[in-house]
Amino acid sequence: MAKPQLVCPAGSLAALKAAVDNGADDVYLGFRNDTNARNFAGLNFDDKSLAEGIRYAHQRGRKVLAAINTYAQAGRFADWTRSVDTAAKLGIDAVIIADPGVLDYAAQTYPDMRRHLSVQASATSYEAVNFCREKFGIQRAVLPRVLTLAQVENVISNTEVEIEVFGFGSLCVMNEGRCWLSSYATGESPNTVGACSPAKFVQWEKKPNEMDVRLNGILIDRYGNDENAGYPTICKGRFEVAGETYYAMEEPASLNVLAMLPEIIKIGVAAIKVEGRQRSPTYVAQVTRNLRQALDAAVAAPDKFAVKPVWAAELGKVSEGSQITLGAYNRPWR
Repeated sequence: MAKPQLVCPAGSLAALKAAVDNGADDVYLGFRNDTNARNFAGLNFDDKSLAEGIRYAHQRGRKVLAAINTYAQAGRFADWTRSVDTAAKLGIDAVIIADPGVLDYAAQTYPDMRRHLSVQASATSYEAVNFCREKFGIQRAVLPRVLTLAQVENVISNTEVEIEVFGFGSLCVMNEGRCWLSSYATGESPNTVGACSPAKFVQWEKKPNEMDVRLNGILIDRYGNDENAGYPTICKGRFEVAGETYYAMEEPASLNVLAMLPEIIKIGVAAIKVEGRQRSPTYVAQVTRNLRQALDAAVAAPDKFAVKPVWAAELGKVSEGSQITLGAYNRPWR
């Protein structure tokens, strides 16, 4: 069985080096602007840090991918093409793009540069993937986290495009980045400004026995003094429904596919992606190191593979809400 590439996040140069040093095959990152879907203050790369990151990765035989994966806004298409130009100039190994117009620009202007279809494009069928191969020459597609493993296998069986799936990190219940809820509450969303629940709309109100967290005035959650307060996103807030308060849409939990790595490898997945460009270099190092060991073990002896307690414990420490799930991969219904 072919070994899938391990694709790890880098929100900073330190995180990039942590990913490379701990076994990532590919590292993905973004520029310091809203052409990428993790456009937070203090994250991402300018030209100087990106050049250094590419040098560091290439010297060690690793690849660097640039996420230019938001949708170009009216009157500003040049901002997105400029990011593609910068990626090409600096020697990026592949660009990860969702917007068809930006994909077309990259294909026409830099035909020899690899193009990956971003998860933001929400391509859930082999027809969608093959359309993008025919029109834009994509070589890899990142599938949304809404498909069962059988559905992923069906896509792989009907396309020549490499298929990448998420293996660890925060889940997204919306249309992979469009986030109608963030748009509704703030007028901004990951695919327009590159940030879910932009920080300027977040409000923390500390009270004697609790803390309220609001997004543009909307109460998202209320934490007791003994609870860890998470960053407020509407999909993972607690709401009162029919007199009961609970996580009405999604509980804070991290996707973790350790237990099903042999099955993922068997169906021909080309790459396994770790979510978390907004996370620390320590998170990147910890997740990369443990997934590298697990992935190597699953490839070497799939029939004997078992999740080691140390892998589970280490990944559990950095899981959202200290909870893990197999997400849609293992749901019994279609």
